[in-house]
Amino acid sequence: MSEKEPRQAGAMLAQLRQAAPLLAVLLGVLALWFAWSGWQQLRGEQRTAAAEQGRDAAVAAAQQSLGAELKRIDARLADTAVQRALIAGDLETAATALAADWPRLEAADIVPADLRADYAGLDAGGFGRLAALEAARVEDRAVLTVAQVDGTPRVLITAPARAGERLVGIALAQLPLALATAGLEAAPLDGATYLALRQGNHTLLSRGDEGLSNVAARMAQPVPGTPLRIAAAVPRVDAPLLGLGPIPLLAGAGLFLLLAVVALRLPRGAASAAKAEDTTPTFAESLRAPPEGVEGEDGLGPPPVPVRSESPKKKATPSSVVLDPSIFRAYDIRGVVGTTLDAGVAELVGQAVGSLMREQDLTDIVVGRDGRLSGPDLVAGLIAGLRKAGRNVIDIGMAPTPLIYFGAYHLRTGCCISVTGSHNPPDYNGFKIVVGGETLSGDAITDLHTRVADDRLHTAPQPGAVSERDISDDYVRRIADDIQIARPLKIVIDAGNGVAGELGPRVLEAIGAEVVPLYCDIDGTFPNHHPDPSEPQNLEDLVRTVQRFDADLGIAFDGDGDRLGVVTKDGENIFADRLLMLFAADVLERNPGAMIVFDVKCTGRLPGHVLRHGGSPLMWKTGHSLIKAKMRETGAELAGEMSGHFFFAERWYGFDDGIYAAARLLEILALDDDPSAVLKALPNGISTPEIKVPAPNDDPHSFVARVQAESAFDGARLSTIDGVRADWSDGWGLVRASNTTPVLVLRFDADSRDALVRIQQTFRAQLLAIDPELALPF
Repeated sequence: MSEKEPRQAGAMLAQLRQAAPLLAVLLGVLALWFAWSGWQQLRGEQRTAAAEQGRDAAVAAAQQSLGAELKRIDARLADTAVQRALIAGDLETAATALAADWPRLEAADIVPADLRADYAGLDAGGFGRLAALEAARVEDRAVLTVAQVDGTPRVLITAPARAGERLVGIALAQLPLALATAGLEAAPLDGATYLALRQGNHTLLSRGDEGLSNVAARMAQPVPGTPLRIAAAVPRVDAPLLGLGPIPLLAGAGLFLLLAVVALRLPRGAASAAKAEDTTPTFAESLRAPPEGVEGEDGLGPPPVPVRSESPKKKATPSSVVLDPSIFRAYDIRGVVGTTLDAGVAELVGQAVGSLMREQDLTDIVVGRDGRLSGPDLVAGLIAGLRKAGRNVIDIGMAPTPLIYFGAYHLRTGCCISVTGSHNPPDYNGFKIVVGGETLSGDAITDLHTRVADDRLHTAPQPGAVSERDISDDYVRRIADDIQIARPLKIVIDAGNGVAGELGPRVLEAIGAEVVPLYCDIDGTFPNHHPDPSEPQNLEDLVRTVQRFDADLGIAFDGDGDRLGVVTKDGENIFADRLLMLFAADVLERNPGAMIVFDVKCTGRLPGHVLRHGGSPLMWKTGHSLIKAKMRETGAELAGEMSGHFFFAERWYGFDDGIYAAARLLEILALDDDPSAVLKALPNGISTPEIKVPAPNDDPHSFVARVQAESAFDGARLSTIDGVRADWSDGWGLVRASNTTPVLVLRFDADSRDALVRIQQTFRAQLLAIDPELALPF
């Protein structure tokens, strides 16, 4: 062995020794990271188990106490004294006998079965008592509900009062709310978790961290035999590190800690010996030493390093508002807050819209916003711009887009702007604009940008007025006056924490449905899932909740409430084109020959279904503003899109409204004993969801134009109104350019799997002939 080799080994040991502290620190950090993640997971599991235990204890206690009262009223109504009075028609004496020796009873009554007096005295008695009485009459059994009595919530138990087989009245027993809440009050609870007793969209009692209230629906459990449920939530725990459970994480932390200790205890002797052998200067020594053959001015060191002097930077001046043309889309204006969209941009948009209104001699406009955190600032900017143009603004506050559209009709302005990011992520926002009854799209949207760029903005000598108005009650009343379902349906509503979470349940309860709300707390961060019901993964919690509560149906809204999603009792997602079949058949019963408009992405079975029911089908371009324009042009009674937009002109105003569409759906389904069976019976086949493929050169329109010019789909009936759609006798395929992103949108639908594959391969061959590099996933 040469002398050089021991020296090299010694140098390596020295370097290892020098690196050991850094290595130990790194291993220690990993140990802390794994330990923290493992502890978080362990604590999360423990809290979840504790919350479930408390929830289940509260459910069991409420079921026991309330179930006993439901049995008690049936037993009391069968009592000899009560029956004797009922046979005699003496309801007052029957009520007195009913109340005798009933522990904790606050009041009892038996009213005539026609409920005429209660309807007449509705204003004085309130709707809660009447609803409880009506429920017992309709369901023909003892029912329990919580309702306000003299401003205080009470447990009301109602049941049919019969004299033998003859219904003579409805019995009502009023009990304290504590019967329902005692179990929750006594349930064990970790202070960092949350438990609540809820009925519909109302919280009757809550305990724990109120900040978790908006995510408590996922762990909710019903109280059997009642409309009540116990909701629960635990603090959010981040996804486990590397997908590991708490025990492997803690074990990994121990291993890293042991390795850190080993690194710190490397033998000092070997390192010292190596240091003695190693005469190589250290990095610090080399910096102090002059370069070879070079001395400083005094002959002892390197020459001084000149210091670069920089003049102080000038303070940046604020730039003017930049209006990014990319936010002006085909159907609306949409951008990323803080990047392409802010209050300054909103003000310019408002002034541009106000200038357009001035040219059309329109003075008043309704403005509202969804629940996104950026909404208030954008509305403030928008209103400032509208007022600068001399327009009078009616601000209806936080509201679903359909309510804002409704406001343009109800308040007779003909103009409105919804500040909404719709189903997009939380950092998006935008504007849906109606001027003179027409939803702006295409060139009309582009013209707003041109007005700003060309400085064609009107500035009025006096700013317009601004007022605030709440029209939600008017909207609910307008729908409830038109629709009342034939029998109660239990439905779960998943609003995805979007802005329809408050108004949607109100409307469907007003038409007679029993509502179980899921993610109906409005939260602009969308903490539970993306508010887009067209994506099946966003409906998974809804499916589970429908099954847990044994509901008839699941309803989902998007972020601003203008789209509808539906799942059946057994978890099937009913796509919008099949729902449109159901709506079309209903509308055509009253309007034979009516035109039904649908977009190019809808199933090929839809036209035949419309024709069989005596209607006129018309396929048109995708886009809510384009569909509305076509409806006005043709006088269509109904339209729909695959994305879940439904437009009713019959009995409504022709704008897309997910909440109203849900009410019309329940109106139809309540006529049948099995709503899920009605939906499953709609014509169906094998279809793909939307397939999105990056467009060559980020230009989908040019690519689709080449498909239209160069492709041949033998034996197919072609439509080129929006891309290329080829229909065969056993299926169809579509390729179109997205109007919002640089992608190609494809969809396929067929009667059989073989036909679907054949159609996909036909499209594949045609598209690859134009661009062999196209990344097709089929």
